[in-house]
Amino acid sequence: MIRIVVRTAIFLAAAALGLLAAHLILDDMTVSFGGFVITVVVYAVVQSVVAPFLAKFAARNARAFLGGVGLVATFVALVAASLVGDSLQIRGATTWVLATLIVWLVTAVATLLLPFALVKAGVQSARARRQPG
Repeated sequence: MIRIVVRTAIFLAAAALGLLAAHLILDDMTVSFGGFVITVVVYAVVQSVVAPFLAKFAARNARAFLGGVGLVATFVALVAASLVGDSLQIRGATTWVLATLIVWLVTAVATLLLPFALVKAGVQSARARRQPG
């Protein structure tokens, strides 16, 4: 159970970093402060549901598309998040493509690196508790 909670927290943090990075890089993408948490949750939930479905579909019908599943799932999740409320706005086809690439890349890298950062922080915390103060 703890493992699921940790994985969920890591994926939510990675999604938040991806959306924040795209917002900071792209002028035609805005994420409002007030709706940021809702946008992250909607994006993460849709991404989590759509990605396995697309991977299964591609594995059965078009194995050559397996590599693009993450990008397509990211795009679908961005569309869904932009439709819920008005906290995420993306304007222009080029911005949609770039937002998809940036969010996908940053989320993928963060999902890979955040567990290492958490383990390192946990080890440092444990060492600090052991040292007499």
